[in-house]
Amino acid sequence: QVQLLESGGGLVQPGGSLRLSCAASGFTFRSYAMNWVRQAPGKGPEWVSGINTGGGSTYYADSVKGRFTISRDNAKNTLYLQMNSLKPEDTALYYCARYLYDYWGQGTQVTVSS
Repeated sequence: QVQLLESGGGLVQPGGSLRLSCAASGFTFRSYAMNWVRQAPGKGPEWVSGINTGGGSTYYADSVKGRFTISRDNAKNTLYLQMNSLKPEDTALYYCARYLYDYWGQGTQVTVSS
């Protein structure tokens, strides 16, 4: 069955960096565009970034543009999100989601605080 497993979250100080990973299984990963979505406490889900099947096209929310970088390794069936210059407002549960949001992972918590 389809599984998406995020990792790499944690507590980081403002200005710090984290790299999230999403290990995919149960489907042909290279055939699907992928997304990162986050949900902050008390708020609805917010789309963060997307990437096409080959990785050559990437898309970002204005709130993270220039600070976050999405990438994928189709040989390893893994999606990544490199997050730099983190801000307290980036604190959220981060999910990877398949193209049409039909499958989501369980999420990994990112907390940005001094």
